[in-house]
Amino acid sequence: MRNVTRLVFLKTRIRPALSVVVVIAAACFALAFTPAEQQPAATLVKIEVNAQRPEGAWQTIWNFWGYDEPNYTYAANGKKLLREFEQLSPEPVYIRVHNLFTTGDGSASLKWGSTNAYTEDATGKPVYDWTIVDRIFDTFHETGVKPLVQLGFMPEALSTHPQPYRHTFPKGNIFTGWTYPPKDYAKWSELVFRFAQHLRERYGDDEVKSWLWEVWNEPDIDYWHGTPEEYFKLYDYSVDAVLRAVPAARIGGPDSTGPGSPKAIAFLHDFLEHCAHGKNFANGKMGARLDFVSFHPKGSPKWMGDHVQMGISKQLAAVDQGFSIVASFPEWKTTPIILGESDPEGCAACSAQDNPQNGYRNGPLYASYTAEVLERIRELAVRRGVSIRAAVNWSFEFEDQSPFAGFREMATNGIDKPVLNVFRMMGMLRGERIATQSSGSLATDEVLKSGVRVQSDVSAVATRSEHETDVLVWNYHDDDVAAFPASIELKIGSFPSEGAKRVLVEHFRIDATHSNAFEAWKERGAPQHPSEKQFRELEAAGQLQLLTSPEWVTQENGAITLRFDLPRQAVSLVRVTW
Repeated sequence: MRNVTRLVFLKTRIRPALSVVVVIAAACFALAFTPAEQQPAATLVKIEVNAQRPEGAWQTIWNFWGYDEPNYTYAANGKKLLREFEQLSPEPVYIRVHNLFTTGDGSASLKWGSTNAYTEDATGKPVYDWTIVDRIFDTFHETGVKPLVQLGFMPEALSTHPQPYRHTFPKGNIFTGWTYPPKDYAKWSELVFRFAQHLRERYGDDEVKSWLWEVWNEPDIDYWHGTPEEYFKLYDYSVDAVLRAVPAARIGGPDSTGPGSPKAIAFLHDFLEHCAHGKNFANGKMGARLDFVSFHPKGSPKWMGDHVQMGISKQLAAVDQGFSIVASFPEWKTTPIILGESDPEGCAACSAQDNPQNGYRNGPLYASYTAEVLERIRELAVRRGVSIRAAVNWSFEFEDQSPFAGFREMATNGIDKPVLNVFRMMGMLRGERIATQSSGSLATDEVLKSGVRVQSDVSAVATRSEHETDVLVWNYHDDDVAAFPASIELKIGSFPSEGAKRVLVEHFRIDATHSNAFEAWKERGAPQHPSEKQFRELEAAGQLQLLTSPEWVTQENGAITLRFDLPRQAVSLVRVTW
């Protein structure tokens, strides 16, 4: 009944027609009280893990996050969340933010931020001010994360069309004066050089060499009010400036939108062609430095009148098309690919209160979707023969908003959402990837073509390290409706010969009642201003939780078999140590 309660609550939060709620609630009530012998049996899914069949090193691609509002970085909740990111990943975490060159006083609002790094005096002479830039990068350094430094956007004094400049999202057009090309590319180049040089002097060669750098954001749409050739010129001048300041820098682009439309496909192709064979605008030579290729695949959830239906196939189609384009260039086929924004949809700052299709963000559906899409991205990269470096989660936190308003974020008002716990689970996967089979796993081609619209995808991945095996299992479906759980039979076999006869099993879970601060918040009456006691309880509810107490299990013939139910949209992490 927990899933039924969650479904009905979601409907009432976003105010569908009353008749729909009554019909759905009545149907769920009838299902819940149908005699057991008349109910369909839970689907049995057999999962086998062979710890003696390694499949190469486990690759971490999820440890990148990003957000529009750079000034949230040094807010108290921003610092808290950055520290959590750093703690959950065994490898360095990277952060990508917009608006590092945007003109303004540092005040933030939805989809807006500023640093005032560049202005000009009355005579047109550049004035550089790194005060706010330093607050942002000092916070990165203090919390132990590394920047994926985005060179953008256009300072007001450099813009060819500066007015109007600051937007007022969600009202009006957001693509204002900061989206235009520079009126002087030499001044832009000098800004980039001074910026990179300042960061190198402040943080040191060794630190800055470990960062990543990129030029602009989504220049194939209205984030760039210039031609493709003008963007290529901006890219060339930017790369030249960064490398003059930091010769060992790793820099790439174009961070275009997901190549799902002819325009986006053409832009990514033409950019790669320019970097391979075009005349460099900055130095006159052929081609441009490109250390990684980046683009932004997004999904497309829909509100179906009574529930959210995710659009994972759209996101994966953009991933696959982008991989195909990169693979078509011999010069770039082995170049690392960074999915600069890899998300279920395209507007982190659009709440579920105003956009009911975004209702997936508060509960465990966001977590199960994330597990599903990351594994499919890896499979597509293998198929296309390309190198995937990272999938950036464009999801952070928003200041001065109601709790659980349904923004795409990892935490709300300092309280972690269920999705953050799937990354905690992934942080427990390390060492070697090992062979895993699931009878409930769908073929990648099916998910790519049609999504997960009929039966659920019940899949798993597993790793082994010294004296430890970890198995991540998820039950994902595009439709967020009540359903019977999958009955899991998990066999973990072929433990190393030195393994003990008895092994310790810990089972962590994200579902309607575990690792789920959203449910805990609703149970307390959905307080808009939680008391100190409520906040601490919600904070604890947002952490990764065990499904059952740790248990010692005896091996039989070098294997153990575990049985448990896994609800739709739930994720489990089973850790076995000896």
